[in-house]
Amino acid sequence: MRYHLFDRSKLKVKPLSDRMHGMNISAIRKLNYSNKCSLDDRFIPIARRMIEAKKNGVAIILMMGAHVIRSGVQHYLINLMERGYLTCISMNGAGVIHDYEFALIGATTESVAEYIKSGEFGLWRETSWINDIINDGYQKGFGLGEAVGKAILEGNFPHSGISLLAAGYRLKIPVTVHVGIGYDIIHEHPNCNGAAMGETSYRDFLYFVNEVQRLENGIIMNFGSAVMAPEVFLKALSMARNVAKQESKVINNFLTLVCDIKDLPNDFKEEPSKNNPLYYFRPLKTMLIRTVQDGGESFYIRGKHEETIPSLWAAINEEIMNPFENP
Repeated sequence: MRYHLFDRSKLKVKPLSDRMHGMNISAIRKLNYSNKCSLDDRFIPIARRMIEAKKNGVAIILMMGAHVIRSGVQHYLINLMERGYLTCISMNGAGVIHDYEFALIGATTESVAEYIKSGEFGLWRETSWINDIINDGYQKGFGLGEAVGKAILEGNFPHSGISLLAAGYRLKIPVTVHVGIGYDIIHEHPNCNGAAMGETSYRDFLYFVNEVQRLENGIIMNFGSAVMAPEVFLKALSMARNVAKQESKVINNFLTLVCDIKDLPNDFKEEPSKNNPLYYFRPLKTMLIRTVQDGGESFYIRGKHEETIPSLWAAINEEIMNPFENP
């Protein structure tokens, strides 16, 4: 070999019981059917389109950054999945780690500032078991989200009821995971197999593209993903439109929603110039402008995830006029 590989066998890996956790299961919000959940009227048009999309059997996709899981809104998302208001969830590799740790020990999140100083950041034994699950899923032909969701649902996970991955596997709703090698703490561990990681995540990408093929008259939402969601969606939409064109179909009329904390101008329909820093905010350029130019509609709602996702859930309940609707 021309270059030298780092010897992972020299790493000292500690149990999760030695780690100080930044949050635990008490941070997860419960569904509030007493109508105390805040209703933001800005979500009403999105809720109406989601209800219509469910009736028409088209795609309702939610893409997200890992902080969504850390905001404690799992019950809201799982409820929407169970009732048919989400047909696909997409996340990055960090989302899998938070989902898995919550399901396993009811806690997640470590102090980067604390553990990077001692060289312990990310090197936790139980979290590395995700690699074993992925490696096994690779051999069985699973996608990454599918493999981990199955393991959580069928394994000894005391808090599996709050796992988005387990809910997706139970409901046969794809929860796709789009990883970047070297981004996630499980990549530090000796049992990480790059081939397995790449193949299972690529299968997830193809699951996602298949879902985007059903996006005409549907909805795609991005909660807090500045790079993964817009970039993955851009490629998936191009692939889906390529096939649709050959079949004399179109994928133009869909709604995009971005929820983040970045300040955007009220009129964001025109693409910023390259001299404007907003040009490089991919959710704006890709999801709110470029991909909807041929007939779509876009919305931006600024807010924290612990506020926006419950508000979306409340808006759907308000529109169907029955907050106790059964799945």
